[in-house]
Amino acid sequence: MSEDHKQIAGGGGQAARCGFVALIGAPNAGKSTLINQLVGAKVSIVSRKAQTTRAQVRGIAIEGDAQIIFVDTPGIFAPRRRLDRAMVTSAWGGAGDADAVALLIDARKGLDEDVEAILARLADVRAAKILVINKIDTVEPPKLLDIAAQFNERLAFDHTFMISALRGYGVETMRRQLAALMPPGPWHYPEDQISDAPMRSLAAEITREKIFERLHDELPYQSTVETDIWTELPDGSVRIEQTIFVMRDGHKKIVLGESGRTIKAIGTAARKEISEAIEQKAHLFLFVKVRENWADDPERYREMGLDFPK
Repeated sequence: MSEDHKQIAGGGGQAARCGFVALIGAPNAGKSTLINQLVGAKVSIVSRKAQTTRAQVRGIAIEGDAQIIFVDTPGIFAPRRRLDRAMVTSAWGGAGDADAVALLIDARKGLDEDVEAILARLADVRAAKILVINKIDTVEPPKLLDIAAQFNERLAFDHTFMISALRGYGVETMRRQLAALMPPGPWHYPEDQISDAPMRSLAAEITREKIFERLHDELPYQSTVETDIWTELPDGSVRIEQTIFVMRDGHKKIVLGESGRTIKAIGTAARKEISEAIEQKAHLFLFVKVRENWADDPERYREMGLDFPK
């Protein structure tokens, strides 16, 4: 664990506990939805489009005397492109640094090819292993018991939880039991902090989520958002300027929409959510630029918090 996470930044007292829990799983297992439920606020973007989480996102929860830092990792899948490789490397990096690793699976899919590959590698992880069966409201109870038995035969999990991240079923019980697993030690963050991501990054992620929500079937993954300017204004509001990078002129036209209607709708939805997240009035200005090879630009990877794969 890096030295900057060993600093005492908040309460806890002698009985304090603090540790990291990495959430791993195949794309669309529900990791981002779960981390938002565990923290009690939005810290990670949620989309129907798989693989929307690109870098590790940390959400911070307090449970009794324990501070739990949840690491939402990108979905683990068979990488084909440079960006894919960076995302998968980031996911396993989060698992390697954690005190506990929670494998989240979709109850409807069970033990499929993607999860088989994760299980094989998870066997070598030394941290406590947690099985989390998500979307339990979509399958019959007997099937849930079969899934739990099947996974525990394959790998010795320390705990098994059955939850619905979307509806919140079982999430409080899971958080309480995870708190008990955290090692004794001072808290790393202040009590009122819910994420270690800077607001500039969170604002960019919110806008990216709104792009996916609006253009789920039309826009490929080759788009990203960067916050260029963040200016605190005298009236207490903030002016935010962001650039949406796409790889083709055709993608730019899709994002802008006819007479600019699409980007206006994206901006309105993003501005509302950013304002709620930062608890300030936000003035959001969006620009779209074509950068054909941004997925091969090391600087873009640094902006996303990813290592650039060779």
